[in-house]
Amino acid sequence: MAMTIRQEDWAIVTTWSFLLFVSFPAFSYGVVPPRMLLNKLSERKSLTNQEHWFNQTLDHFSPYDHRRFQQRYYEFLDYFRIPDGPIFLVIGGEGPCNGIANDYIGVLAKKFGAALVSLEHRYYGKSSPFNSLETKNLKYLSSKQALFDLAVFRQYYQNSLNAKLNRTKIENPWFVFGGSYSGALSAWFRLKFPHLTCGSLASSAVVLAVYNYTEYDQQIGESAGAECKAVLQETTHLIEQKLATNGKELKSSFNADDLKLDGDFMYLVADAAAAAFQYGNPDKVCKPMVEAKKAGEDLVDAYAKYTKEYYIGTFGVNVLTYDQEYLKKTAINEDSSTRLWWFQVCTEVAYFQVAPSNDNTIWIFAKMSLERASFLKILGVMQPNKLHLLICLPTLSLVIIVAIVLIFEDVLKLLLSLKNCSSPDAVHKVRQKISEHMDLWLSECQAHKNYI
Repeated sequence: MAMTIRQEDWAIVTTWSFLLFVSFPAFSYGVVPPRMLLNKLSERKSLTNQEHWFNQTLDHFSPYDHRRFQQRYYEFLDYFRIPDGPIFLVIGGEGPCNGIANDYIGVLAKKFGAALVSLEHRYYGKSSPFNSLETKNLKYLSSKQALFDLAVFRQYYQNSLNAKLNRTKIENPWFVFGGSYSGALSAWFRLKFPHLTCGSLASSAVVLAVYNYTEYDQQIGESAGAECKAVLQETTHLIEQKLATNGKELKSSFNADDLKLDGDFMYLVADAAAAAFQYGNPDKVCKPMVEAKKAGEDLVDAYAKYTKEYYIGTFGVNVLTYDQEYLKKTAINEDSSTRLWWFQVCTEVAYFQVAPSNDNTIWIFAKMSLERASFLKILGVMQPNKLHLLICLPTLSLVIIVAIVLIFEDVLKLLLSLKNCSSPDAVHKVRQKISEHMDLWLSECQAHKNYI
């Protein structure tokens, strides 16, 4: 029975412990390496790391190509209410999926008696269809193919579960989850296959593409504050000057000797600062830089120290992932996600972080050419009057924020009424609202035995 998709069924949009702000310069060369982001998530305690595999279709859009590849997935059934509990599908994104994390989705699974399954995105991690990542082999890497991967897997797993329970033609309620790029997949999956899921929870979902995203630099300047912004601008000019006169020594001070191209080095310099804002810790960069300025210390040295200790040290960033020549390597290795993501950036999902023509916001790379396309994985902007997105910077490990494109009016009002949206009370209230909507949708699925 065909029905119009309800506005409230579009998606609940939340954010996890990471804010996906990416890249800092006026001309941005790309994104914070996805391997770093996914590794930070995988470091958390997992509910399970036991791998499972199934045969996935390589090309969902060809009636003649019947090739298949092994796609990795995980399942966790300890909370599952047999036989009619819901199934929560956690969508893998632009990096390896090494298990099912013990995070807030696990809390929801326990509350609703749900089975947890997670599917690794095609090409990433161990789910590569080919032994080489030559460009010609990447033609099947796309969000469209990934959406159909999810649909095929959903049917496969439901049939597999029915076989385990010795039953046929039974459908459990399904609910899909994702963050950032996989958050967009989560929202799109609900739209594309409304009959296969009760709803979608999409965290930091990048569903609203902006071609020339000048607002990003403007917002970073406002987020930094006047004092920190001025120091970062001055530091950038000093780095540019030193790069022109003694680039080798400068790169060495950042432990970036391998970055032969100046553009690659400046991309690293920009992302190092962006990481502090991205993870909701602007003081990590602003505090030492402002203090260095007041003490009359060398700002370039201070910034190099910050980069090595915080960005390369704490985050464990591999400097080589900023090297264009390194990214040309086609052998599958631990850094392959960066090459794969660049392919997706350049073929379908680019957000171009270009500088406003009348505002030299934070970073000014006047002499740099736009060598790379940049996809901005961003939760939003800080002004709630900008209707497409809303943001609160987190200070807690889990901050739930709701907003995007089609918004629940009651949740939006709740957020706007909260003075500190990262306070425990705010987190609790918004989580409660999310849980209420999920409870409603899952109940409707149970009552009607369909998801539309």
